[in-house]
Amino acid sequence: MSNQLETFPNQYPGREYEVEITCPEFTAVCPRTGQPDFGTIRIRYVPDTRIVELKSLKIYMFSYRQQGIFHEHVTNKILDDFVAACDPLRCEVTGDFNVRGGLKTVVRASYQKS
Repeated sequence: MSNQLETFPNQYPGREYEVEITCPEFTAVCPRTGQPDFGTIRIRYVPDTRIVELKSLKIYMFSYRQQGIFHEHVTNKILDDFVAACDPLRCEVTGDFNVRGGLKTVVRASYQKS
């Protein structure tokens, strides 16, 4: 099973429109405790010439289930990988993680094409 993000051509590259994708069952592992971290990942982007293929995105998201990674790092990694695959005009990734140990974390990372 590949965790590579696949894309397809945008049929409306001259039009700015926003796509929002939500992964409400995101899971990774805390690198300190080894305990699972659950959360919701939201990706909002304005495509340029490429659009992400959703099945590949699902497989990519599920690839984190056994990976030890901090909330801040995984949110930024998802943004970097998404931008590398799609080269969007704009993109924001929000990691909204469930309460654990009495703390709730929300991480937002954004990109804008120059």
